[in-house]
Amino acid sequence: MTDELIHRIEDIVAPTIVGMGFDLVRVSMSRGGGILQIMIEPSDGRPMDVEDCATLSRALSAVLDVEDPIPNNYTLEVSSPGIDRPLTRPKDYERWAGHLARFETTFPVEGRRRFKGTLLGLENDIVRLKLDDGTEAQLPLATVIRAKLEITDALLAEHERAAQVNDPGAEPTPTH
Repeated sequence: MTDELIHRIEDIVAPTIVGMGFDLVRVSMSRGGGILQIMIEPSDGRPMDVEDCATLSRALSAVLDVEDPIPNNYTLEVSSPGIDRPLTRPKDYERWAGHLARFETTFPVEGRRRFKGTLLGLENDIVRLKLDDGTEAQLPLATVIRAKLEITDALLAEHERAAQVNDPGAEPTPTH
């Protein structure tokens, strides 16, 4: 699937997603082209639930049926980013600063293409990352092809706090 087609699909689905109170995180297509994945999250920061995915799936399916941007058969998969979410938008780099993440770049930066460290944020389109050895890596955002949070106790605790804020009566989930 070409980047042009991905952008066209984003343009088609974004107004519906935003209009329903969600943010578009990512659109991707499986290598064989059989699965179109649209990753979304609630704009207000509350956790996603199965009903959110089902409701959006029905709405987006209708929009995609009308626009018909993909010539062959495919399965639509609407999902949340999950706890170990991908970082796909500039605001994600600020929102998730302080958490452990993995990065892959299109070409070597400081002699390597893969990085793991604590995300320090985004400044002037440069991703700042504190590596395990205490040094700082600076990755041009345009070169980052994959970025994903790593599950840590701190990330799980933040996810739990967000769930409790949005559902004060919820019982805390035990962690191991």
